[in-house]
Parts: sequence; C-alpha cells; structure tokens
Amino acid sequence: MREIWLKYRLRVLNACRVSENHSMLLWGALAGFVGALATIAFRESIALLQLLLTGHSGSFVEIAKGLPWYMRMLLPTAGGIVAGLFLVWAKRVPAGAGGDYMEAVAIGDGAIPVRHTLLRSISSLATIASGGSIGREGPMVQLAALCASLVGKFSHFPASRLRLLVACGAAAGITSAYNAPIAGAFFITEIVLGSLVMESFGPVVVASVVANITMRELPGYKPTYEMPFFPDVAGWEILLFVVLGVLAGLLAPQFLRTLEFGKAAFGKLRLPLPVRLGVGGLLVGLISVQVPDVWGNGYSLVNSLLHTDWVWHAVLTVLLVKILATTITVGSGAVGGIFTPVLFVGAAVGFLFGDAAQALIPFHVSQPFAYAMVGMGAFLAAASNAPLMAILMIFEMTLSYQVVLPLMLSCVVAYVVARSLDGRSMYDITLKRHRDAEERLRLRGTHMSELIRPAETVLKEDASMEDMSAVFLKYPVKYIYIVDDDERYQGVVALQDLTSWLLDKNDDADRKARDFLRPHFLHEVTPDMSLGEALQLFLDHQGERLPVIANAEDPRLLGVVYKTSLLDAYFRLDRSGN
Repeated sequence: MREIWLKYRLRVLNACRVSENHSMLLWGALAGFVGALATIAFRESIALLQLLLTGHSGSFVEIAKGLPWYMRMLLPTAGGIVAGLFLVWAKRVPAGAGGDYMEAVAIGDGAIPVRHTLLRSISSLATIASGGSIGREGPMVQLAALCASLVGKFSHFPASRLRLLVACGAAAGITSAYNAPIAGAFFITEIVLGSLVMESFGPVVVASVVANITMRELPGYKPTYEMPFFPDVAGWEILLFVVLGVLAGLLAPQFLRTLEFGKAAFGKLRLPLPVRLGVGGLLVGLISVQVPDVWGNGYSLVNSLLHTDWVWHAVLTVLLVKILATTITVGSGAVGGIFTPVLFVGAAVGFLFGDAAQALIPFHVSQPFAYAMVGMGAFLAAASNAPLMAILMIFEMTLSYQVVLPLMLSCVVAYVVARSLDGRSMYDITLKRHRDAEERLRLRGTHMSELIRPAETVLKEDASMEDMSAVFLKYPVKYIYIVDDDERYQGVVALQDLTSWLLDKNDDADRKARDFLRPHFLHEVTPDMSLGEALQLFLDHQGERLPVIANAEDPRLLGVVYKTSLLDAYFRLDRSGN
C-alpha cells in the first residue's frame, strides 16, 4: 500500500513540476507588481512634497505660474542644495557594479545596493519636487529594479536569474512611467539586454503587463500623455515625415552634445556638490522668473502642444529655454532621467516643422500636432539608438494605425542619420555595446599582418659562434632566426643547443650557425592567418615569439608575432562577443 501511495505521489509531483523558464514568468509577474508599487510611491512622494512646499500639487508649470517670482527662484535653489547633500551621502556608500540597474543587468550580478539607491532617489526627489528641469522616470525605474533585486536576493536567486529579474523590474518601471507595456518590454530588451531572446523576453513582457494592469486598477490612474486622434495622411505627405526624421536625426546628437557641454562646464567650477546643484537650481529659478514653463519634466508642455494652438515663436522660445534649463539641471549633477525631456524636445521640433509645412502648403498638410506626435518618436529613436522601442511607445500611446507608417519611416530615418553622425546615445550602456560590436567586427578581420613586429634576432647561415653568443647575450630569447642571403627563412638556432655544445666542447672557432640549425621548426606564421589559427600554433609552442614568413612558397622572413599581442587581441574579441 505504501509503495502504491509513493508511486502516486511521485507521478503527481512530476506532472506539476515547473521548469526554470516557466517559473521565471511567475517571478516576472511579481517583479511587475512590486515595480509598479515602487513607481506609484515615488510619484505620490513628489505630489506630497509639492503640496508641502507650495500648497499645490499637479502640473509643475501651473504651480510655477501661481508662485511669486522670488519663490520660483528660491525653491529650485534650496532643492538643489538638499539634493546635493543627499548625493554626497550616497557617494560615501559603496555601490559596486550594481549602482545603476543597467550595469547590474549588463555587467553586474543583479544585486542593487539598497542604501545607495534610496539616497540617490531622495536626491532626485528633492530636485524634481522643487522644479528641476529633469525627468522622473530615471529614479522610478531604478526603484522598481531595486524592488525586483530585493525579491531575487531574498529568494536566493543565482546571478543569471537575478539579472533577469532586475530587468523585469526595470521594464515594470518604464511601463508604469509611460503606460506603455510593449515599449517597456522592448526598452529593456533593445537597450539593456541588447538582444531579443525568448527566455528573457517572456518574463520581461509578463512584468510589463502586470505593472500596467496594477497601474490601471489603482486609483488616480491616467495616461501620461493624452494623445489626440492621428489624422489620415496623404501618400505624398509621407515624404514630409521622412524629412522630419532627417531633422530629428541631425538635432538629437546636438541635444545630447549640449547636455555633455553642461556637465563639462559645471565640472570646471570645482564647487562642492551641494553648492553646484544649488547654483544649477538658482539658474533654473532665474529663468523661470520670466518663463515658468521650464519647471518640471515637460509632461504638461507636451500635452499642451498636442491639444492647444501655439504660435511658432512661443514654441521656439519655450523649446530653447527648456533645453537651457535641462542642460543646467543635468550639468549640475542632478539625479534624474532625460527620457521625458527628449520626448518634449521631439514634440516641439515636430510641432515647429509641421507649422512651417502648413504655412508653406496650406490645406494640404496635417495639423502641427500630428508632426509633434511623430517627432516625439523620431527624436527618441535618434537619441536612444532604439528605433523599435520608440515606434512601439508612440504607437501604444496613440493606439492609432494611421500613425504607424509615418512613425516607422521617421524613426528609422532619424536613427540612421544619428548613427551616421557620431553614434551618440543617451545611455552609456548602448554606447559601450556599439563600441564592443565595432571592435568585434574589426578584430574578426584582423590578420597577422597587423601584429607583425621587427625580428631583431636574425643572423645569416654563416654567422660565427661569437655572433650568436652576442645575440643571445643582448636579447633574452630562446631562438635566433636564420636566413640565407636572399632573406629566406631557414630555421632557428636554439639557445639550448648552443649552450649544450659549449659545455661539452672547447674549440668553437669553426662552428657556424648552419651547424646548429633546426630546419624543421614547424611554427611559422603567415600574414593571412586568422587569430585562431595563430593561437593554435602558440598553444603548441612554448616560446614568446613566432616567426612570420610570406608564405610556404616564398619563405621570406617578415618579422615576428608576440604571444602577448595575439592574446590581447584574441581576448578583446572574446570579451566584446560576450
């Protein structure tokens, strides 16, 4: 009876057994849920801090317009100082390779430091709530990834599964910030993971979907951007969206270069971090005295461009001062994201382009808001080097099939133009991946001709004992390479053979190099050999160098290849491949 019961129990357990890939779907769902809660907590913290500081909550621009001029100036300054103090504290806390969630997934073990992340998030909270011109999505995603990392560490996940779980949390953060689950999943796979593999894509998708459902079911939900209905576009008008893609591809790298200039300029000030962020807040505050629209991340400005008739010079003014304020905020060292500012710049550029097109071709061109919607995606594709994610994000926001064709063309063209200029990206991990790919392609085409160095230990066949002894005394080598009068490689003289003869014989006057020659030294390298072929020769040879000959039919000695140079090139190829 016991045997029957045991057999039945084993059959049930085998039938219910869940594979590791299947279990990661469940863990991904949990990561999506806690990630959504983390982003909601950060968003509500911003609203609470706004209420405490200004007595109002909601749109940063509306809050700024309702404040007296001196408060517009003082709040960002004080917020910058407080943010700097927390950043100083965070710098004293060890972060390791997991300080940023992208690093934790791409090159780390998935473990994100708790204290360091919380301190940086509080710093970001101070900057954002006080009107800093920076996005809130950065700390939101970081906190969501932290929650997923804690779940994985509590469950004692190995490093590979922990990295995947952190990626799920980050996808949940992106989804929660922009209400775009598909784009959130592709953001992680395209930018952070770098490849679309179903074993990792499935859990990431589940996390994004669960995060989106969680956001929709909780009170206070509303879309980040309220997209109008995208109009039907005439066939010839597609060309205008292609031109918009070219424009976005040209301007996005310049925007990123402007942000880098801001960082370099503030770095030259050599001020303490709290003072530097305070100066950045003061400058933004001074700008907001005249143009309060620079407060915040730009959500309300984008919604206004999509639903309100703006005059072109007002849009241009807000665009320029907003770029200036974002450059100051980012340059001062504030913690936050530039994803949302990039979307605003794209919307403004698209609006201005559409307004100009309508002025030149009235009654035949779509309204400027249509170009603003496509401009958001095109600028994001060019700035992030992730066109697929940009296409999906705008499509999810609009849920309109009419936007697909102009959006796809504009995003792809913007991406190609931006990559052809300098390949800049708003994410360091993307830049590193592109550099690794370029290095991998270069190394795969590397042949021995690029690693050849002069062979300094070369003698003719009739070299005397004195000549050979002088070379061995001058160079710490095991072999001298022997050539004939036409510089054709004949073989080697080994230090071991020479010293053995000297110990046994006293008369060395008549001995020549040809008397010690090892003609069958079968380790010659040719210039057209690949790295792998040459490495195999070194595995069979104990020396540090190998001779390089032109080819088997023409054995002219061209030089030598050093093992260290070959191994350095080979392992750089291996690391970039991983």
